Amino acid sequence: MTNPYESSKLLEEYLLFHYGKDQEIMPWVNGPKDALGFTGRTVESLMKPSPYDLKLKALDVGCAVGGSSFILGKYFGNVLGMDYSESFINVANRLTSGKPLKFSYLIEGDYYENATVAPPSYKGEICFEVGDASDLPEDLSDFDLVHAANLICRLPNPLSFLNRLPKLVKHGGQLLLATPFTWLEEFTPRANWIGGSGNSKEKLEEVLNPWFELEHEEDLPFLIREHQRKFQYSFSWGTRWRRK
Repeated sequence: MTNPYESSKLLEEYLLFHYGKDQEIMPWVNGPKDALGFTGRTVESLMKPSPYDLKLKALDVGCAVGGSSFILGKYFGNVLGMDYSESFINVANRLTSGKPLKFSYLIEGDYYENATVAPPSYKGEICFEVGDASDLPEDLSDFDLVHAANLICRLPNPLSFLNRLPKLVKHGGQLLLATPFTWLEEFTPRANWIGGSGNSKEKLEEVLNPWFELEHEEDLPFLIREHQRKFQYSFSWGTRWRRK
């Protein structure tokens, strides 16, 4: 099956989503400005704050073009970002070079505006790899923090990823999850939905409770721009869990 996240259109949208200036993403004064900066908020609003530590390591699963991974690099000495999209990972790796990245985003019709991503600032060592969240390498384990934003409802088998989490997160470590529970059969067969009848939160807690304790939750709005007059405005259920 063709990966829909390999299209140039989505690459441009996600570069803007992760790195665009507020005015580029939302040019309207009466727009939902509280939904901007999502890739930073899923880390810094959810994470139990801690000073930078060279010895700590973090995993960002479903990292897309890497916005949250670079935020994690402000706190963790080693960060691994993984995504199923090769084009997303190629762009994220280019940003680790410290050079600006040029891209364009849609205004309307076939008219595009040029933009530049400034090199992200971070302290830790960051690398990016192509990987399948439903079939992660067996040698991945014992991370101090695992982050997965807007991933669960885009997996063909989300339970396979959730069942790997106890091994991925070390005892006492943090798990940051954010999901809008947008279940669609084009991504996840109906039989594999976690809930889907208005009870996805309860079902997710039921799956995680044997290994994790829920420490914090909040609703996180986010905004994906398609063009200057069309947006996806959604709310993710953001959570921080502690590995038992």
